[in-house]
Amino acid sequence: MKYYSTNGKAPLATLEEAVVNGLAPDRGLYMPERIKKLPADFFEDIDRMSFQDIACTVAQAYFGEDIESGELERIVRSTLAFDCPVVPVCDGISSLELFHGPTLAFKDVGARFMARLLQHFIKSGSGGTVNVLVATSGDTGSAVANGFLGVDGIHVYVLYPKGKVSKIQESQFTTLGQNITALEVDGSFDDCQALVKSAFMDSQLNSHMRLTSANSINVARFLPQSFYYFNAYARMKERGAAGRLVVCVPSGNFGNLTAGLFAREMGLPVERFIAANNANDVFCQYLSTGIYSPRPSIRTVANAMDVGDPSNFARILDLYGNSHDKIAASISGAAYDDSRILRTISECHAATGYVLDPHGACAYQALADGLRDGEAGVFLETAHPAKFKETVESAVGASIDMPQRLQEFASRQKQTVEMTSSFNDFKEYLMGE
Repeated sequence: MKYYSTNGKAPLATLEEAVVNGLAPDRGLYMPERIKKLPADFFEDIDRMSFQDIACTVAQAYFGEDIESGELERIVRSTLAFDCPVVPVCDGISSLELFHGPTLAFKDVGARFMARLLQHFIKSGSGGTVNVLVATSGDTGSAVANGFLGVDGIHVYVLYPKGKVSKIQESQFTTLGQNITALEVDGSFDDCQALVKSAFMDSQLNSHMRLTSANSINVARFLPQSFYYFNAYARMKERGAAGRLVVCVPSGNFGNLTAGLFAREMGLPVERFIAANNANDVFCQYLSTGIYSPRPSIRTVANAMDVGDPSNFARILDLYGNSHDKIAASISGAAYDDSRILRTISECHAATGYVLDPHGACAYQALADGLRDGEAGVFLETAHPAKFKETVESAVGASIDMPQRLQEFASRQKQTVEMTSSFNDFKEYLMGE
């Protein structure tokens, strides 16, 4: 399988080149040349398959031309050492719980898969140290840092906006040491993302060190996230509730939604998607107007979605041939401010006993507002609510349990390097490494 750039001005790349380079030379995002349709009998039998077996089949369609089947199966099964269950919340609405991995966030799936795939390429001939740059607005940093922790031949630099991630999230990637370096940037997530993208385009820096990204701009990060969409369908089909399935995705950089759209292109029977935004509603505005107008991000209680210029919008445009009509026919949008998010957490807990995190709350509310007669809704609960303990406890009016894994992170000592949002300062730091 070859990979092309969304900007259309770069040579085709192999899977290894796309993964190791992260971003195409023309600053575009890599896309696979084709998306394979899965056979009808796969969907007929899917409700009798385990999550891992489903993921192995999907991975074979993506990566089977480039990785020996036994090695690919080993990577997938090692990645998915935890479940992503579908839990009924109320009539017609279920939660796809993606917080059962090591860092209690959905990004554990993509980050663990990418770490194992990159290590496979290093061992099979790439050689040398690969330096992973990752910008985070919350959970990406912890998932990537923990996914790559202790992996030989890889050093990770996590860039995060100072004072704009929760203390628990921060502790998950600033306390690890070893091959993980946390850079505390005086700016926004968009500033962090701009530093990463600029680093890839700097020839002097790239001749000094081998760089790649573990954000959802990397195909090895976002493609495996489609695994759990297939699992959600399987578990809903088990319950006889997959007839008219609507999937609602809390959306920030839009890698997660893009993975779901790829799953649909592979044949997954999803009737439509809803993109749930917080006050950073650039995509919702695009759906309404046909005009994409990125703007500086706004800080909210759903901080992982605080993105004003989502990178993966380029992939969505490419997937649908730059047609606003086709995009709007497949995806609807909803956006909620902080007061509505907090009220949703409170109301859902009071009515059902289910505890939402702020990101899942956006998606739950979008389903509550937008489901049509006869449809069944699944929303993605992307992080454990305890990662936002103060916010969630204030909303529900009660204490919530802190998982042991989070307690362990919170007790460790923070280790960071302070950084301005200037690329020159960032480059100077990396050149000294």
